[in-house]
Amino acid sequence: MSVSKHVVFLTGTRADYGKIKPLILAAYAEGFKVSVFATGMHMLARFGSTILEVQRTLPDGVSIIPFENQVVGDPMDVVVANTIKGLSLFIQENQPDLLIVHGDRPEALAGAISGALSNTRVAHIEGGELSGTIDGVIRHAVSKLSHIHLVANEEAKKRLLQLGEDNNSIHIIGSPDLDIMLSPALPTLAEAKSRYEIEFDSYFIAIFHPVTTDLVASAIAATEFVNGLIDSGENFIVIHPNNDTGFEQIIDEYKRLSEHSQRFRQFESLRFEHFLVLLKNARGIVGNSSAGIREAPLYGIPSIDVGDRQRGRHDSASISQVLAQAKEIVAAIQRAKYQERTNSDQEFGDGKSTERFTELLRSGVLFEARVDKVFVDLKDVM
Repeated sequence: MSVSKHVVFLTGTRADYGKIKPLILAAYAEGFKVSVFATGMHMLARFGSTILEVQRTLPDGVSIIPFENQVVGDPMDVVVANTIKGLSLFIQENQPDLLIVHGDRPEALAGAISGALSNTRVAHIEGGELSGTIDGVIRHAVSKLSHIHLVANEEAKKRLLQLGEDNNSIHIIGSPDLDIMLSPALPTLAEAKSRYEIEFDSYFIAIFHPVTTDLVASAIAATEFVNGLIDSGENFIVIHPNNDTGFEQIIDEYKRLSEHSQRFRQFESLRFEHFLVLLKNARGIVGNSSAGIREAPLYGIPSIDVGDRQRGRHDSASISQVLAQAKEIVAAIQRAKYQERTNSDQEFGDGKSTERFTELLRSGVLFEARVDKVFVDLKDVM
């Protein structure tokens, strides 16, 4: 495989960067020209300016392109439009051979649109999965605009086939974040707690995001969520929401936690590896983050899924669903305190995603996918 090929990775959040970082490093180690188009939450001080984390953790030889695609409060359609404009100019000037996007965020949709309309091959990581609310629609739209699919499991592959994707364009590699989760090189718990000045030994992780399809209900749910955390009497590491429309209402509710500061440590963002260590050693995770659906079950810790943001996603013995009501949340937290850890759920991979991705890079198959896609009817693959 020619090392002159140019591979671009698009990242818009702290979460997707943590997942694709192993793949970025693998492509660079193989000698490819690697660029990282960093935008979205990375560029916002309100969310921790995580562009600094991207710059800190990548080799000097990786080209990092910071791009401001929004100001705090911009709606998602504006974010998509701005990202398309900036990324399209980058593609025109640099003519990359492959653009890699991840998941179901607005930036991923913008990347897939830019790639599809410029005949630039797009590889989508973690397509074919189910997300709640608008996220699921975005994920499937990204898949339809992409030329290559790097999926987590056979179930995701079947959904893509149902969407009319070519079987030859789908490659099961697992979820890259599991490579990090199962790595022996993670920080120790003592190191993570020291870095973030966490003094309590027993704690839960709390992450709550807005539900953009019903902002009125989302605001009510945020109030109930905070009431539940306070009323539970437990200690919490609280990680602020993503920048979806409605996040301000959640941040405003979190101000009430300052009255119980001895039980709550709030963070705009955590380094991914440190977050994983804190998650692994938590009593459980509560909220509506995908971390409770994907990452927590691998560690077997109790996951309390609040509301319907993750509706229809993967279920596991370690996950319990509750209504966004304070009493329900408190009761679930109390149950989780005495819940034994389940066996590790490896539905999304086995920690070897990077190896499989590297093999695909070496084979050249990722650079040979057709850009003139056709719909493949199910009857033709049965």
